[in-house]
Amino acid sequence: MSRGVLVTGASRGLGAEVAKAFAAAGDRVVLHCRGAVDKARAVLEELPGEGHAVVVADLGDSAAIPSVVEESVAAVGRIDVLVNNAALFVDEPVGGSRRVGHPLADTSYEDWVAIWRRTLAVNLEGAAHLTWCVARQMLDKEPAEGARRGAIVNVGSRGAYRGEPDVPAYGASKAGLHALGQSMAVALAPHDITVTSIAPGFIVTDMTEEWLEGPRGDAIRAQSPFGRVATPEEVAAAVVWLASPAAGWSSGAVLDFNGASYLH
Repeated sequence: MSRGVLVTGASRGLGAEVAKAFAAAGDRVVLHCRGAVDKARAVLEELPGEGHAVVVADLGDSAAIPSVVEESVAAVGRIDVLVNNAALFVDEPVGGSRRVGHPLADTSYEDWVAIWRRTLAVNLEGAAHLTWCVARQMLDKEPAEGARRGAIVNVGSRGAYRGEPDVPAYGASKAGLHALGQSMAVALAPHDITVTSIAPGFIVTDMTEEWLEGPRGDAIRAQSPFGRVATPEEVAAAVVWLASPAAGWSSGAVLDFNGASYLH
C-alpha cells in the first residue's frame, strides 16, 4: 500500500537516502529542503515511482510550517509518515581557532545565545511545530482503508546521550527531540499514530567526509568495535522499518543505532 511520506532535510545526506528508501518501497515522497532546491530536485529525479515532490521552507520560521504540510498534502494526497530529519549543525570553526562549533570557553556570549536560539528553533521547535501540523492532518484526514492513521520518526543522535562538548546546542536539541517523541508517542497512541526516534552515531555523508578522511578519522571509526561508521543506507532502512506497521509496538522507543560505539 503506497503511503504519502514527508522527509525533512532531504536534499542531501541521510535525508536523501531516507527519501530514496521510502520511494523504493513504493511510497510517494515529499522532499523538504531549506534552500538547496537544485540538490533536492536532483534527488527527486533519482526516486523510483511517481507522485513525488519538493517543498521549500525554513523550519526555524514557525509561520512557514503550515504551508509545508499544505503543499505536501496537495502533492501526495495525505501525509501518512513524517520523518523529522532536518537539523542545523553549527560547523563553522570558532574565531581564531581550529575547533568546530561553539565550545563554551571559546565562544562569546552574543554568539552563544544566537547559536542556541537558531539551533533549537530548527532542530527542536521546528520538529515540534511540524509534528503538530502533520498529526492534526492525520487526525482530520482519513487514511486508506486498512492502513494505520500515521507514523512519525524523529532522527535524533547518539550525542544526546554521549554529550557534544563542542556543539552543546546540537546535543541538547537532539535530547529534546527524543523527549518530544516520547511525549507524542503517549499522546498519539490512542489515535493509532506511532512515534519513534532513532539515535545514530557517525554516518558516512558528505557532511562528515572531511572528518572521516582527516586526522581524526581512525579515532572516529575506532569508537565502534566494528571499526567503521554507519552508512546512510543502513540508517535509512531502520527509519523505514520504524515507520512500518510491523514496528508499531516500538512506539515511544529511541533506537540506539551506533554500532555499539556508545552504550548506556
